[in-house]
Amino acid sequence: MHRLSRERLQAPRRDEGGWRVVAGWPCASWPSDGVAAESARDAARPGAFWHTLVHGVRPASVLRPPGRDRRPGPMTTADPAVASTVLERYEAVIGIEVHCQLRTASKMFCRCSTDYEGAPPNSHVCPVCLGLPGALPVINRRAVEHVLTTGLAIDATIPPATRWDRKNYFYPDLPKGYQISQYDLPLASSGRLAFETSAGPVSVGITRAHLEEDTAKLIHTTGSDGQKVSLVDFNRSGAPLMEIVTDPDVRTAEQARRYAEELQALLRSIGASDADMERGQMRVEANVSLRPRGAEAFGTRVEVKNMNSFRSVERAIAFEIERQAAALDAGERLVQETRGWHEDRGATYRMRVKESSDDYRYFPEPDLPPLHLDPGWLDELRSRLPELPAARRERYRSRFGLSAYDASVIVGNRNAETLLETLIAAAIGAKEAANWVSGEYLRLLRKYGEGDVPHLRAEDLGVELASLVGLVASGQITRTNAKEVFETHFTSGESTAAIIESRGLRQISDRSTVTAAVDAVLASNPAAVADVRAGRAQAIGFLVGQVMKATRGQANASVVQAAIRERLDAGEEV
Repeated sequence: MHRLSRERLQAPRRDEGGWRVVAGWPCASWPSDGVAAESARDAARPGAFWHTLVHGVRPASVLRPPGRDRRPGPMTTADPAVASTVLERYEAVIGIEVHCQLRTASKMFCRCSTDYEGAPPNSHVCPVCLGLPGALPVINRRAVEHVLTTGLAIDATIPPATRWDRKNYFYPDLPKGYQISQYDLPLASSGRLAFETSAGPVSVGITRAHLEEDTAKLIHTTGSDGQKVSLVDFNRSGAPLMEIVTDPDVRTAEQARRYAEELQALLRSIGASDADMERGQMRVEANVSLRPRGAEAFGTRVEVKNMNSFRSVERAIAFEIERQAAALDAGERLVQETRGWHEDRGATYRMRVKESSDDYRYFPEPDLPPLHLDPGWLDELRSRLPELPAARRERYRSRFGLSAYDASVIVGNRNAETLLETLIAAAIGAKEAANWVSGEYLRLLRKYGEGDVPHLRAEDLGVELASLVGLVASGQITRTNAKEVFETHFTSGESTAAIIESRGLRQISDRSTVTAAVDAVLASNPAAVADVRAGRAQAIGFLVGQVMKATRGQANASVVQAAIRERLDAGEEV
């Protein structure tokens, strides 16, 4: 079970009667040019492998009609000259779909652990998440709670009862040949999320938030014999996944990015998901279409996938708007399709022609009963809702006097929020505390990550940082050295007091000690001294820097500058 399943990938081998014949499973036509796992999902139409699933026989080939080659199309680039006037002539209509992995200990319908990151492949599996015959699913209560809590946080409508549906399609990362999802009775619907943009506040309607199970992970590589292989790791299969779909209310690429950022902050604040895009815990897809200004009918919708950062979301949608406008201006007919985003090339490429929901042949899941939602349960979940990001940002601005920028940078990271409030509670000024949190703390998180060790808990870190900031304020240590001490504490856990003592970093304010260092620097830099006496005041900065260097940054800079001016104003020979 700990070995990855292997599927040979072979090129098309012959044509028969106008149909292309491809050896192997649907991933046989897997393209090698940086296409994500979803790009081959359409290699066979729904139903093509029904015979395989029913009879347990692996077919010798897959037939595909002419013109349905799913290899990615060429990269396309819109005319840059069109970009500046696109939104004057066309209105972009954008809907966002977000899939996020929920923070649960076990999978959606079985007891397998979701702590599979870094685990050997196919080691967190059981008959249920492998889709073995006779295995029956059991609903994960905590996953349902996370979706309901999300619904309450976005003011969505929660139905008195909901049900599960089967979404049928056939691909190697879906062992059952269908996905347990929700179709027409989601756990939450008709919600709304507001956020800020450079053009002002925007509110986007949310059509639905529903639960489903995640697929396995496909890894496409080259085997030891040089041939392409597809490896399947079922550790992720069956993990709880929430899908959140907006109304087509988004109008610009920036709005799409800000919506995704606000949703991530909300999901983290309520504890539903870590929503880390780089780790695949939050996946953003956009449906983009254009229509002439003033028109009511929607244009042809194009889905854009493989956007792995907020920056990618904004860039990909901006590109797609320009691409579609260029095509429409040229008289081309747009088709409903799925396109991937290539980050390095800054362009989208065709992955496949898009299906409709009818192709998935949804029908009620027979192995799970309808789920009735008790009003008392919903009241309990509502009472446990924490302060939401928008309210917290407003409190930071009104109560602590933080700028909109500082509040937006800190809110959304729970540890950063806790660290800020710990510092303020320790009588550190709000602006000073925000500078340390948004500057140094978040910089160190980006550099080193956030390990699960005691000294990195925000409450403990806040005690050490508050002490350090107090030393800076009292002049006992320089800000530069304080940053060095904080980084060392962050990486090692050694107390800040011990680090300062062992490195001798206490600030030097003793006048005689500083004067001795100043005299040495003046004696060794006669040219700079001459510049200062000639009226070039900026040369003093150089001399101060030399003294700070000689004292390893420990000298009090204001005392140093005063000593230099005193020596030079006195006209003493140096």
